[in-house]
Amino acid sequence: MKGPLRVLMVEDSPTDAKLIIYALRQAGWTVEFTRVEDAAALRAALEQGEWDVVISDWSLPSFNGGVALEIVKEMGFDIPFIIISGTVGEEVAVEAMRAGARDYLLKDKLARLAPALERELREAQARRAQRHAEEALRRSEEQLRQAQKLEAVGGLAAGVAHDFNNLLSVILSVSELAIADLQRDDPLHERMVDVRDAALRAADLTRQLLAFSRQQVLQPRNVALNQILSGIEKMLRRLIGEDIELASIPASRADKVFVDPGQIEQVIMNLALNARDAMPDGGKLTIETADVVLDEASAGEHVGMTAGPCVMLAVTDTGTGMDQATQARIFEPFFTTKEIGKGTGLGLATVFGIVRQSGGTIWVYSELGKGTCFKLYLPRSSRGLSDDLTAPTLAENVLRGTETILLVEDEEGVRKVALTILRRHGYRVLEAQNGGEAILIAEQHAGDIHLLLTDVVMPRMGGNQLAERLRRLRSGLRVLFMSGYTDRAIVHHGFLEPGLAFLQKPITPESLLRKVREVLDAPAAQPQE
Repeated sequence: MKGPLRVLMVEDSPTDAKLIIYALRQAGWTVEFTRVEDAAALRAALEQGEWDVVISDWSLPSFNGGVALEIVKEMGFDIPFIIISGTVGEEVAVEAMRAGARDYLLKDKLARLAPALERELREAQARRAQRHAEEALRRSEEQLRQAQKLEAVGGLAAGVAHDFNNLLSVILSVSELAIADLQRDDPLHERMVDVRDAALRAADLTRQLLAFSRQQVLQPRNVALNQILSGIEKMLRRLIGEDIELASIPASRADKVFVDPGQIEQVIMNLALNARDAMPDGGKLTIETADVVLDEASAGEHVGMTAGPCVMLAVTDTGTGMDQATQARIFEPFFTTKEIGKGTGLGLATVFGIVRQSGGTIWVYSELGKGTCFKLYLPRSSRGLSDDLTAPTLAENVLRGTETILLVEDEEGVRKVALTILRRHGYRVLEAQNGGEAILIAEQHAGDIHLLLTDVVMPRMGGNQLAERLRRLRSGLRVLFMSGYTDRAIVHHGFLEPGLAFLQKPITPESLLRKVREVLDAPAAQPQE
């Protein structure tokens, strides 16, 4: 038996309708059918049901098959339309075929109905498959255009970030040193605080540029999203305000993911801020996690995602929602629906970049007046790495040291300010402006060199090459890299190579001193390789 076959019959004669259904059943079909006699009934039946075929008489008391065909087309249905009539002539048949009918038969030739219907059903299925393929191609082309936009802006961001972060390192560090030296009642103290705060905002903007262009250096760990969410829940409640209800629904036992915890925190915070802005009169923000398995079909709908087990993070609000045109652009850099001066247009672009660089994907669903849901999918981790999220805390009095540090930085301003910071805190510093100079100093220096502090991107010899050569000269040398953007010498697919210590520019006195102390105090059993 074939079927079930869902037939919408446009026929005023119950007897003729029974003959047609009988012919189909004789051919092996299991038939479910509805018979209509006028245009209103036809429209109602099309709206209420899903049909495999429309079989229509040509001449009816209130309208004809041509009108029925126009109604089917007008309502947007691509259903095989077959005319069966006892009076249709050749001219009418040709006219109907030109208008979109798939076939026509005489009522005394119903033996041809079954093979004609099988052919039309196959062709209809082929047309649907072609439409799906064309739609998938259209989505792929749109995703490619989006990726090319991000790639172009990302290339610009990476080029600018290196020089800009060097400048910000000088501005931030000099202003911090000046603030430390000035009395609070000195008029210059407040001015230097303003300079520092402006530089911090500029540094944050640079980090966002690097994040959405996937040029940020990630330092991933094997962690549970539940743990990250739990750690920032109090901060989220303060951030969204008292008029918005926060509901946290962690999975009972979510798998771990291999991500940079700080970057994922930024993702959650950005999405929460967006949700807050979408609920000016209050509402509900729900954040939940779940273990899911993406099959091939589902993975194909998510850019860059492969099938398999992953962890989902969903952020849902009951706010104003977005229309389709806005949804199509929300991840574009500098696109914003906020008033001028109220937003940079980098929040969701940053979220997109961090998620993609972390190996995941992000999906959004929104309706005007009903709210928005963002869903992040991150691959389940199979790495057996530490999941300790607790950062070592260092008291101010232990940021000092007496060790010897070889400082290598080609940017004079950054080198000078780093030299000042380190010497102020007791370190002995040997300075070099390039790799060749650093090797010569290391060969001639009679005493110990405890730490190599080097920029990654330098002319002729990069920091990674320099570290390899100096380790041959001085065993046990510890290395701390610093850079303003991703560099392939120490980063693989945006992730910091295991075992490397890294300081993200722009540097500040505190960030530099803490990282130096952290590397020098690391157990000897964990060499910097």
